[in-house]
Amino acid sequence: MLCFPDSAAMPPVMSQISDPNIAFAYLRPACVQLTKHPSVTNVETLSGQLKDINDATLQQLQEYVLFPLRFVLKVPGPKKEKLVQAVAETISFVLENTCVQSWDALRDLFSELCLCLCCPADPGRPAEVSEELKLALVGCLDALLHAAYGDIVFRLFESTMLPGLGAAVSLLLALREKEKSRDLQRAALKCIQTLTLQCDCAQEHLAPSPDQRCSVGDTMASFLPGITTTVTRIITGDLRQGHTVTVRAIKVWSMTVALVMEDAQLRSRKTLQPVPAELGRIGQLVVQRTPDWVKSTAGKLSVLLKKIISCTSAHLHWRVRLELVGLAERLLASCSRSLSECVGPLLEVLVGAVNDEEPRVRERSEAALTQVSRRSQSCSSSAQTFSDVLSENLHSLATSLPRLMRTSDDQKKLFVLKVFLGYLKVLGPLVSVVLNSAAHLERISKALMQVLELDVTDVRIVEERSHSAAAERSYHAHVQRKHFLYFTDEKIFCALMEICRTLGYHGDIYLLTDQFLDLYRRSSAYRKQAAMVLNEVIRGAAGISVAAGLGHEGPPTSREDLKAAAVSVMEEYTSLNNWHLITASEETDRDRDRDRDRDRDRRDQQLLSSSRLLSISSSDVITASSASLPASSTSVRIQQLNSNIWQLCIQLEGVACFAQALERDFRPLLMTSLYPVLEKAGEETLLVSQAALNAMADISEACGYSSLQELINQNSDYLLNDISLNLQRLSQHPQAPRVLAVMLTHSDCSLLPLVGDIVQDVLTSLDVSYNRSAALFCTLLQALMKALVRWFPAAPSRTNISARSSSAQKELCIRQFLLEYRKQRELSEGVGIEEDDAADLEAPPPAEYEAVRDAGGPDVKAELPLHLSVTKEVMERCVHLMSDPDLRLRLKVLDLVELCVLVLSEREDELLPMAHRCWPALLQRLTADDPLAVLRAFRVLCTLGETCGDFLRRRVSKEVLPKLSRSLSRQAPVSARAGPVYTHSLAYKLQLAVLQGLGSLCQRLDLGEADLDAVCEACLPYLSCRQPIRLQEAGLSVFQHLIQVDPDTFWFTLNELHCPSPYTPPHPDLRPVQLGGMGRPRDEYSDNVLKLLREEFGSPSEALDPPRLG
Repeated sequence: MLCFPDSAAMPPVMSQISDPNIAFAYLRPACVQLTKHPSVTNVETLSGQLKDINDATLQQLQEYVLFPLRFVLKVPGPKKEKLVQAVAETISFVLENTCVQSWDALRDLFSELCLCLCCPADPGRPAEVSEELKLALVGCLDALLHAAYGDIVFRLFESTMLPGLGAAVSLLLALREKEKSRDLQRAALKCIQTLTLQCDCAQEHLAPSPDQRCSVGDTMASFLPGITTTVTRIITGDLRQGHTVTVRAIKVWSMTVALVMEDAQLRSRKTLQPVPAELGRIGQLVVQRTPDWVKSTAGKLSVLLKKIISCTSAHLHWRVRLELVGLAERLLASCSRSLSECVGPLLEVLVGAVNDEEPRVRERSEAALTQVSRRSQSCSSSAQTFSDVLSENLHSLATSLPRLMRTSDDQKKLFVLKVFLGYLKVLGPLVSVVLNSAAHLERISKALMQVLELDVTDVRIVEERSHSAAAERSYHAHVQRKHFLYFTDEKIFCALMEICRTLGYHGDIYLLTDQFLDLYRRSSAYRKQAAMVLNEVIRGAAGISVAAGLGHEGPPTSREDLKAAAVSVMEEYTSLNNWHLITASEETDRDRDRDRDRDRDRRDQQLLSSSRLLSISSSDVITASSASLPASSTSVRIQQLNSNIWQLCIQLEGVACFAQALERDFRPLLMTSLYPVLEKAGEETLLVSQAALNAMADISEACGYSSLQELINQNSDYLLNDISLNLQRLSQHPQAPRVLAVMLTHSDCSLLPLVGDIVQDVLTSLDVSYNRSAALFCTLLQALMKALVRWFPAAPSRTNISARSSSAQKELCIRQFLLEYRKQRELSEGVGIEEDDAADLEAPPPAEYEAVRDAGGPDVKAELPLHLSVTKEVMERCVHLMSDPDLRLRLKVLDLVELCVLVLSEREDELLPMAHRCWPALLQRLTADDPLAVLRAFRVLCTLGETCGDFLRRRVSKEVLPKLSRSLSRQAPVSARAGPVYTHSLAYKLQLAVLQGLGSLCQRLDLGEADLDAVCEACLPYLSCRQPIRLQEAGLSVFQHLIQVDPDTFWFTLNELHCPSPYTPPHPDLRPVQLGGMGRPRDEYSDNVLKLLREEFGSPSEALDPPRLG
């Protein structure tokens, strides 16, 4: 036997007393003293001496030692709690190290301990004593039951002991319910477990024979209702009681039920013994385990069991879930017949735990299910019953699933789905048999349709617009999280998707695809959910992300069947009615307006709204797709638009899933699937374009392409053929330009020769019918120009090179000055003149000049490279389109011009004539257009200034700079007085853009003194600390560039505003320097002026706090 930790303090075995006579003489005084004078001190003295006696000797003196201790407990009258506690602890020590061999001693001590625990006035209620005393008494009772030797413990379960045994059980249950101490609660529950001879501690225990176990079961049947009801209240009680108490309570409940309701005992009790008449009233306590009693009790236990499962199946602590699995395993192993009503809930526990996040829970539940399956297969009838129970439970759960998903919390929903998934895993290949039942298939499919219903009320979905620049940054775009009506936890969605994959893995792929395609076609309300299920079913049929479970082997679906199912679903997805859906109502309105005589002014005003500015391209979406909605509809509900968007996203995910399932076998299907996916990658709706980009990346990886670029290049032949044909029927295929734009965005320069003819066709169509297709084609040309900029990056501009060379010259200016001085001095003295003349005479002509002279032929202009010739033709069309009445189109064209300038910058002889041709239209946009167009045009001007340089100096100085300067001067007081809301206005954005680009423009064009003065005068107000921070920063950047052009002038200008310190002459004969800013008090300009002087000139500054001005 094991001892309490106190035994660790015992002296070594060699020093303990082993002679009974010596031990008796050693203990006798303490025993006599305790009998005469019961006190805590005397008890502690005896307890200390007992530790000096070895176990065998103490066994011989057990009755002698226990007598004074029991005498203290039996003395009538009130006793001190400390004394009783010390006595109980000493008795526990004796019992832990000895055996009780006498039935009388066991019975009397059992009764005495129970009397100490109970209240004298009410024996059924625990005494009002300290928790420490109760814990000591319960521990002593537990030690007594462990110390019972041989068969005498079974005499506790005789009929005559029913009252005493019942009192003990009632006291222990009352202690657990009413006491707050967790140690006392655990001790009381453990004592009940020991009382039923089912203790699970580390000590050795007597294993009862079948007849003895049956006798114990007969006796405990009398207390089963009380134990199970009370312990159920404990299990389902306050969570704050701690998981250890709950675990112990579940163990007591399951072991007690397994003891009383054990099938082996009930089978052996074919003849019931009559209750002896000599028992008298005690006979009323005896319970006969008749079939009727078993059936009635099983029904009541089923109610309690369901309550326990509902409270603990999703418990936060894994040990509670593990013990619940142990309960199910224990009852299914020993009571499956008597508790037939409970088999379903018990299987549900095991099945739900198969998907538990804790490995130990999973492993035990899988092992338990394996054992249940083996027991069921031992006979054919039980095997049929087992599968029937599983299928019935699955049907029942599918029926209640929508209700549970609507009414339960997320934790309960997740457990229910894990149970559902567990049933599928346990059934394994039998899933296909279960799904052959029309009732099961219909119930499961409808449950998934209702649970997976999406929330499509979020207006942000339809408002978000994609930007082509964002698509160029990464192949894998952000995946938008789906929002469902009945749950929010991502784990629930993952569980549902795993259920669908498991159905595909074990089910008949043709049956499932037919069922969910029928739901897909039958109702638009089920379309998105059916598509989600179909996607995962086909992935599951391919064995992707599926755990077979319980030893079931790999996917039964052949590649041919898988391909056939994927093709049928994909054809449905990409059909006209399901693929070309309206995703933005504003586009429909705009297309209809263009078919009429438009009111251009009103439409331009609408296009300035913030929601429309999110879109770059506008009218290239749904001419053909408008057939899917009535033409008389004036607006489409937001929910319908969101529904269409999500349907397209899910279908795009489906195409990617099919590619992952088929891998390289999907390559032949690219001829029919890649073009539609590229269409959606060019969608303006952000979610759709992101989903398409993700699908393209997944398809590329699944089909074995190293990158998205290789996917497009390897399949460009038939893609370009389709594009060419569709461009000829643009009214029927308005998405064709999008496909080409996406190909250009994600391909390389090897594609350019292949698309040359298509680009010429586009330019010709633009010349013929630009009114109808200008916006559509400009989007395509913009993608083409972006691709050319990326494929053929321009060399550093001439102005940047000259700026770097000028800075290098400044670093060497002193050396050059000295060398020049020396040369001039030598020339004045006549030294070196002859050598210079001879060198001039011998200088050979330039190689270029000689080559031209030797050629002797006519001047033949070299043929332009393809990308430059295409760019030149595109820019020629832009010259005319920059004056189009449509603001959106003008903005597109200005972006296009900027890209063309970047491409042509490598050939100045081609760029300058084109810049000259587009200048009048660009000037009109800069000076007399909508603020949005002015912003875009100024950006084009900055790009031209960077690439053209001196060519624009006079034009900018005469035609642009005066108007920009006046605009800045006029708007400066407004921005200085405005509040924080002003930073969101269009006027602020225009100010900021002009200030950010003006300085670099002046530096690149090397403007004259008068122009620099005008710019300086216009920008000085933006050095005020009253201006918004970003306008101040932009104003500083202007002056930083101007200082690079003429440092002396602007040093003087800044010091006239504020001079941080006086400049003392180095000699008294020199006159002092007088600047306008000397002695001037700090004002709103001081901080920024000081910053410029310090950073650009290294001027000393005063350490003063900045003024706090409005």
